Amino acid sequence: MPRRKGLSPEEAELWARIAATASPLDRKARGPLAKPAPPPPAPPEPMPQQAAPRPQPGAVPAFRIGQSVQHPLRQTSTAPSPAASLSAQALRMDPKTHKRMTRGKLRPEARLDLHGLTLAEAHPRLIEFLISCHAAGLRLVLVITGKGRGDHGPLPTRPGALRHQVPFWLHTGPLSAVVQQATAAHHNHGGDGAYYVYLRRPRGAL
Repeated sequence: MPRRKGLSPEEAELWARIAATASPLDRKARGPLAKPAPPPPAPPEPMPQQAAPRPQPGAVPAFRIGQSVQHPLRQTSTAPSPAASLSAQALRMDPKTHKRMTRGKLRPEARLDLHGLTLAEAHPRLIEFLISCHAAGLRLVLVITGKGRGDHGPLPTRPGALRHQVPFWLHTGPLSAVVQQATAAHHNHGGDGAYYVYLRRPRGAL
């Protein structure tokens, strides 16, 4: 049976009735279509940890509350010993005589023992002794100070105060006018606890 094209008059009338009762859809009343929610933002990538900068030499490090203080190593310099200070001074006497004196080959003509004296007591005693020895024409004398167990007195002093102070006295007034050379004594005469003092020749003496 061949297929019929179009609607029959009855079908057309029925379609017209249905179309008259139908109302078109209102897109505005339905509102706009809801947009899909945007995807959540991706979490930020962790920042790479940077190594702490090394402090520059001489820079003052930052200090935080609760942080322990770390002191840099300090370079400590030790002061030269009195014997080394005397040895570094210029030679002001005959080299041969000086060599024999430092080797203990010369016998001191007089000696002064400052053991048990305070600095205030020892200084005038040393001046009186050396001035009198110089006036008597003596050349080599021995001054004993001890090796540094400490000096007694009303004021506290460091151990070996006399051993450190006597070389200074020997090269300041009034003793610098009569002292020609001073050096640490040989161990036969006290070693580091004593000093050889070589006096100048008195004026007018041959």
